[in-house]
Amino acid sequence: MNKLLFASLALSLLAAHLPAPALAAGGQQEANPCSTAGPISTAENCNPFESSYVLHRMLESGKFFFEEPLPTASPDPALTQLPFYYARVNTANAPVFASPEDAAAGKPVASTISIVDGGLGYVTYTDVREINGKNYYMIAYGQWMRRGDISPNQLYSQFMGVQFTATPARQFGWLVDLQVSGQVQPRKAPSHSAALGDRYYNQDSVVQVYETRVIDGETWYKIGPDLWLEARQLHLVVPNTTQPEGVTNGRWIEVNLEQQTLSVYQDGQLVYATLIATGVDGVWTRPGLFQIYERLESTLMKGAFEADRSDFYYLEDVPWTMYFDEARALHGAYWRARLGFEQSHGCVNLTVADSHWLFNWATDGDWVWVHDPSGRTPEDPSLYGAGGA
Repeated sequence: MNKLLFASLALSLLAAHLPAPALAAGGQQEANPCSTAGPISTAENCNPFESSYVLHRMLESGKFFFEEPLPTASPDPALTQLPFYYARVNTANAPVFASPEDAAAGKPVASTISIVDGGLGYVTYTDVREINGKNYYMIAYGQWMRRGDISPNQLYSQFMGVQFTATPARQFGWLVDLQVSGQVQPRKAPSHSAALGDRYYNQDSVVQVYETRVIDGETWYKIGPDLWLEARQLHLVVPNTTQPEGVTNGRWIEVNLEQQTLSVYQDGQLVYATLIATGVDGVWTRPGLFQIYERLESTLMKGAFEADRSDFYYLEDVPWTMYFDEARALHGAYWRARLGFEQSHGCVNLTVADSHWLFNWATDGDWVWVHDPSGRTPEDPSLYGAGGA
């Protein structure tokens, strides 16, 4: 199809969605400098959605630009719900009492929950009792803790990935806010010296990639007309429906360590994708091809890797856990505020909703392909222990 014919078709489609022209006194139509009835206009007061303005920008760039929406479906909002109430442990040796009355009276403790100073600890509770204006929490039958020693925490991430009805035609990804402002503003050209674009995106918005350029060793992605992002501003998914070598059943989970993204494939189609958090340096998530060997709706995770145990963690009822490589698992991480960055002890952390979706989809024996396109993650097996949360 030649450009002229394509332009005519574009104008017809755009014109169908434009409001009718305004009428001047006497019933005559007012002249519209942005209309396609006359020469193409670049008037600054033109509505950016006017057909003439859109066509001008398309022609000026030397190519036509139509953004085809991603073939997505909405995941069930109920996936964000947790089956437990969680509380963070605030003190290094938090006392546990036999009853709320004992706790209120300061009677001798029945036991303690030991969290190394600076470590991370969470317990779950099933009941709350108020005595003299103070709350006490039952963490198990006959085990109660004081409000000062734990802090109820239900403010976990509500982020959800993207469910697909068909494999997208191009790369896509989630935006990264490098300035920690909550918004991302692309540049008008693939250069740090280029002017900032006129459009803002929210952190973790999903965008498609229409063009890639490498300039002075730096990769840039075009996400719209005159809208460019450097590679650091995007967690990328490159749809690839070819089975990794060794996969035998058409079902696999791809963990991309470089991009901190996870993609789920079934029967030659991408069905889900999301952000993750994998192992930090020294406790990397090990590259390789693995199989899910155990699935647990919830489980306790605890351990430490540093000699001084400063990275100690005690995490009750970690939800929707799928073990695939020794102690390394895919699981929900209710204690993470944001994903998309290395943060774990080797496990693949997901949000509550994403881990729930994946748990419902997965079966024992499904394949997990972990790889790092950058080659930065070591593959020497001697560098890896059993892993952890």
